[in-house]
Amino acid sequence: MGLMTRNEYIESLGRMKKRVFIMGQEVENLIDHPLVRPSLNACAMTYELAQQPEHADLMLTTSNLTGQTVNRFTHLHQNTADLVIKVKMLRLLGQMTGCCFQRCVGMDALNALDSVTYEMDRAMGTGYHARFRQYLKHVQERDLVMNGAMTDPKGDRRLKPSQQADPDLFVRIVERKPDGIVVRGAKLHQTGALNSHEIIVMPTQTLSEEDKDYAVSFAIPADAQGVLMIYGRQPSDTRKLEGGQRDLGNREFGGHEAAIILEDVFVPWERVFMAGEYAFSGLLVERFAGYHRQSYGGCKTGVGDVVIGATQSLAQYQGTDKTSHIKDKIVEMIHLNETMYACGIACSAEGKPTASGTYLIDPLLANVCKLNVTRFPYEITRLAQDIAGGLLVTLPSEKDFANPKTGPYLEKYLHSVEQYTTEDRCRMLRLVENLTLGPGAAAYLVESLHGAGSPQAQRIMLRRLANLEEKMRLARRLAGIGNHREKQ
Repeated sequence: MGLMTRNEYIESLGRMKKRVFIMGQEVENLIDHPLVRPSLNACAMTYELAQQPEHADLMLTTSNLTGQTVNRFTHLHQNTADLVIKVKMLRLLGQMTGCCFQRCVGMDALNALDSVTYEMDRAMGTGYHARFRQYLKHVQERDLVMNGAMTDPKGDRRLKPSQQADPDLFVRIVERKPDGIVVRGAKLHQTGALNSHEIIVMPTQTLSEEDKDYAVSFAIPADAQGVLMIYGRQPSDTRKLEGGQRDLGNREFGGHEAAIILEDVFVPWERVFMAGEYAFSGLLVERFAGYHRQSYGGCKTGVGDVVIGATQSLAQYQGTDKTSHIKDKIVEMIHLNETMYACGIACSAEGKPTASGTYLIDPLLANVCKLNVTRFPYEITRLAQDIAGGLLVTLPSEKDFANPKTGPYLEKYLHSVEQYTTEDRCRMLRLVENLTLGPGAAAYLVESLHGAGSPQAQRIMLRRLANLEEKMRLARRLAGIGNHREKQ
């Protein structure tokens, strides 16, 4: 089949029979639903850009499995250049959509599974790696969107999966059959699930022998029997149902999250990549998290570019762009954004090959990248709100501008710099509102904080990877403290 166009991608979703609930109602026509369509448009941009010659170097590459041209979102990284290009691609998409475009998690899951299944086979004599690569050929040949599903509900965080009062609070194997397994449970916070062709499930944490039934990884069609999705709400989401344009801010693109319920779903063995090998659960989580923490150095800086551009535009529309403190705040926003990007590039350039040949980012620098991402977008949005002013949250609705009794007053009293229209100013205010307070903030801020692990997860990895013993040895040498002291 090869590469899909934007329209072919949308048509392929229309042929699927997903079971989805949105605001209490079961929905059959997802591709035209006003709450879903903005996120569909964002994901479709990964196909649209791939068809444009000027973006081919970023969006397309050659498969190491088939030798065919594939979308980079289905590719296994073959060198550090691939890792660097990935970050640049994600920044471009963030710039083009101003939101989450939903294919990163699946790409990161594919790359993590490739190296982990190889090492698992080598250590345990299993046959997962060849099975996984055969599955990946299927993904590449059809240019599919993968939804990477890692986060379980977790129940009582003090208890292990097998100790929970309800054993289904972590996805688990409930039955093993000659031709496959049956799984049950749920995955939360699933970005772009409604727009995906496939779901790749992974364990959510390091597991021990008593929890081996929870050490499971597999791929299923997003409309497989027993799969149910429940759409998550976002701030100001009902504006998409009002039929207007100006109050949306980002009028074409958006993101979404969903809870995925797995009610006794059958998975054939050829789609199973881990089934009880608990000793490798932590490695899979760690590899996936490393790739995904790298991803944030690209996508969030792309959205940050839009936030900075919108804020600078507002300063011009309002006549404050030449003020020294406004200039300083814009420069600070740029500094923070480029620092995140620099970390994404650095962890990519320092990547190394795994045993399977697929390249892995430098895990220490990837965690530095993501820890910065948990902080810097919040400061960027604070500065954006500072420059925007109070009208950001007191601006009347689009309907008030359309009302002949109130519209002329608003046009008169909200006008600012002569060469810009009141509508220009209002549209830009709504875009900043969307990105810093509204549905866009769900992806730019909360996802920056919790996606790919909360800040504490990165701190734990930094402590583990920093090699403090070596740093102390360097200090002792310079201080003239001899080897006899080191041995104490």
